[in-house]
Amino acid sequence: MARYLVVAHQTVTNPALLKQCLAVRQEDPQAEFVLLVPATPVRHLLFRRGVEGEAATVAGKLAGRARAMFAKKGVPLSDARVGAESPADAIDDEVKANPEYAGFIISTLPRETSRWLRMDLPRTVESKYHKPVYHVLAERGWTAGDLP
Repeated sequence: MARYLVVAHQTVTNPALLKQCLAVRQEDPQAEFVLLVPATPVRHLLFRRGVEGEAATVAGKLAGRARAMFAKKGVPLSDARVGAESPADAIDDEVKANPEYAGFIISTLPRETSRWLRMDLPRTVESKYHKPVYHVLAERGWTAGDLP
């Protein structure tokens, strides 16, 4: 059974993310997923929720919301975790603790608003770990309030 690391924050409820997880599961019906939500500082959020210093709390609430949504849509999350502030560091920490991931699904905001794309996160992860990276790009009009 393959395990995939799903990395998202503000786009954790993006329907395209669920669609990508279901596509991976269609290729491998035994695939399971671990959700990693980096504790992005509130000042960096496009959809500001919470106050500065509550990054881990905000990330934890998003992880809980995503866990319920994923379960409702039939996507098995074996865990939902809050990671380090930097998405790259969060991924590194998770892979160091659990090196068995078969690949990654990284969900970002649209190009013009995504800090993760400015850091070239999907390509960085792919070149560092030499495993498949599925990049899910939120549509321009999508907002965190849009639930599937």
